[in-house]
Amino acid sequence: MSHLNSSAQPELIIEPNRPVLHYWRDVWRYRELFWFLVWRDILVRYKQTVVGVAWSVIRPLVTMVVFTVVFGMLAKLPSGNIPYPLLVFAAMLPWNFFANALAEGSGSLVGNANLLTKVYFPRIIIPVSSVIVALVDFAISLVIMAGIMLWYGYLPDWRIITLPLFLVLACLPVAGAGLWFAALNVRYRDFRYVVPFILQLGLYVSPVGFSSNIVPEQWRLLYALNPMVGVIDGFRWALLRGGVDLYWHGILISTVLSLLLLFSGLWYFRKTERVLADVI
Repeated sequence: MSHLNSSAQPELIIEPNRPVLHYWRDVWRYRELFWFLVWRDILVRYKQTVVGVAWSVIRPLVTMVVFTVVFGMLAKLPSGNIPYPLLVFAAMLPWNFFANALAEGSGSLVGNANLLTKVYFPRIIIPVSSVIVALVDFAISLVIMAGIMLWYGYLPDWRIITLPLFLVLACLPVAGAGLWFAALNVRYRDFRYVVPFILQLGLYVSPVGFSSNIVPEQWRLLYALNPMVGVIDGFRWALLRGGVDLYWHGILISTVLSLLLLFSGLWYFRKTERVLADVI
C-alpha cells in the first residue's frame, strides 16, 4: 500500500498486520513464491556437495548402524520379535523429519533477511517451506525403509494405511516449534545455539534408539509429554505389523500438546510478524 509523504515522494509501507481472513488469502496468493522457495532450498541444500542427494541416504543409515550397535548389541535392549535395525529406522523417519525441518525453519527468516526487508508477503511462507523441504528427505528415507524391510522379509500389514495420519501428527510439532523458533531467532540470535542443543538432547530422550516399552508403566504418561514419543510409537505401530504396542494415552497426549504447540506458534508468529523486518 502506498501513501504520499510531505515531500510528495512515494513511500512504501510494508504491512503484515492484516486481518486473519485477508492474511490467509494472501498466503494463497503467494503460493508461487512458496513453491519457488521450496525448490530453491532443495537445490541449495546439495549444491556443491560431493555426493549430493546421497547424504539423505548415508546419514540415516550410519545413524541406524550406530544405534543398533550401541543399544541393540552392547546395551542389549529388547526389541521384541523385530530386527533392531528396523526398530531404529522406523523411529528415525519421523525424528529426522522433525530435526531437519526445525533446524532449517528456525534460521529461515534470518537466512532470508534481504527478502523480508524489501517487499511484503506473508512471512509464514518461509518457515513452512522448510517443512516441505524436509519432506523430500523423509520420502527418500521411506524408500530406504522399504528396502530394509524387504531385506529382512518383514512386510507391513493393513496398519500401513494409517501412516499418513501419523505423518500429519508429526507435522504439527514440526510446524509449531518451527514458527516459535523462527520468530525467536530473529529477536534473540542466541536461539541459533539453543536449537541444536534441543535436537541433540531430544534424540536421546525420544525413543529413537530403543522401544518405549522399556519405560516403566508409571512413567509412561510423563514420558508422553514429549510430543515425538507418540509420533514415533505411531510410526512403529504402522510399519512393523503389530510388533509394537500402541500406547493410546500417549498418542492422545502427543496430539493435544502438538496442537497447542502449533496454535501457540501461529499466535506468536503473527504477533511478532509486523516487526520482523525492523529487527532482523
